[in-house]
Amino acid sequence: METPRVYPPPVAMPPRQKQLLFSVSGVLGFSCALTAAVAAGLPLWLRGTVLCRTGAELVNATGPELEQFLGELSYGLFHGQMVKQCGLGGRPSRFSFFPDLLGAVPAGLHVSVIFFCGVVVLFSSVASGFFFFNAFGRPYEMLQGPTGLYLWTGICCVSSCLVLVLFSCEVKLHRLSERISNFREENFEFQTFREDYGRCFWLFFLVLVLHGLNALLTRLVAVQLPLQENKEVTLGGGASDLMY
Repeated sequence: METPRVYPPPVAMPPRQKQLLFSVSGVLGFSCALTAAVAAGLPLWLRGTVLCRTGAELVNATGPELEQFLGELSYGLFHGQMVKQCGLGGRPSRFSFFPDLLGAVPAGLHVSVIFFCGVVVLFSSVASGFFFFNAFGRPYEMLQGPTGLYLWTGICCVSSCLVLVLFSCEVKLHRLSERISNFREENFEFQTFREDYGRCFWLFFLVLVLHGLNALLTRLVAVQLPLQENKEVTLGGGASDLMY
C-alpha cells in the first residue's frame, strides 16, 4: 500500500524584510509624486529650433546663412519662451498657454495632458501612503492590502504613459511648436527645424519606470518562499503495523 507524501507548507516573507520592501516602495512613490508635481510646472518639456521660412526664402539662404534665421523655443505645459530670428537680430518673447494660446493649440488634448499629470501626482501620493500603511500597520484585504497597491500603482503607470503619449501626439501630430511660433505673426512664417524632448518629459518616463518597479516589489512581497524539502513523512505507519 503506497503511503502519501506530506511536504512542509511554504513560508511567508519575514516581517522585517516585508517592512523594508514596502518602505522602499513608499519612498519611491513619494518621490514620484514630488517629481511629477515639479516636472508639470517647469517649462522644460521641449526644446526646439524654428526656422523663419519667409526670411530664408527671400534671400535664398543655405548652409551657414541659415543660422541667421534659426530661433530657439522652449516650453512646458503652462508657459515658455522663444527667440525669433529673421535676419535682423533676435526677438525674445515669453508666452503662456492659459489664456493666450488656447485658441491656437489643441486645447482639449493639452488639458488632458495636464489632467493626467494631476492624476499621477494624486495617486502616487495615495500609493505611497498605502505602502507605508502595509509596512507598519495591519492592513485589511481588498483595497488596503496587495489589491489596493496593485490598483494605485497601475493607475499611476497608465496615467504616466498617457501623459507621454498625449504630449508626443500634441507635439508631432498637431505641430505644437509651429502653432506657437506663428501665433499672432503676420509678416513671417515659421516652421520647426529641430525638436528635442526636455528633462521634464524624461522625468515622467522615470516616474513610469519607478511605478513599474513598485509593482514588481509588491509582487515580490506576495511571493511565498518554499522551504527546502525535508525527508518524506509517512502516514498510517501505525495502522500498517497493526495490520501486519
